[in-house]
Amino acid sequence: MNFEQRANIKFCFKLGKTFTETHNLMKQVYGDNCVARASVYEWYTRFKNGREDINDDAHTGRPKSTINENSIEVVRNFIKHEPKSSVRYMEMELNIPKSTIYRILTEHL
Repeated sequence: MNFEQRANIKFCFKLGKTFTETHNLMKQVYGDNCVARASVYEWYTRFKNGREDINDDAHTGRPKSTINENSIEVVRNFIKHEPKSSVRYMEMELNIPKSTIYRILTEHL
């Protein structure tokens, strides 16, 4: 859920709308990109319990890997020296997720 939708949920909450009314309004505005009804309910509960902050909570787990010039260059140099390496082997050696390596190979190199 993006910041804008959380802000709109809080706005409707402050206006006294129910979470069902809010979700229906958001479906009109966002269509297929609207958050699930359960997410609206979850944020309503947070606001009802006194939460004021609309920033998303920190997530646990492995951070999403981003593709940048450095990671592209690392992959480029690796395949230059070990051209027959599998994506899985590159993942282990470079500590870059294989999905990111695949995207670099197919979209950037």
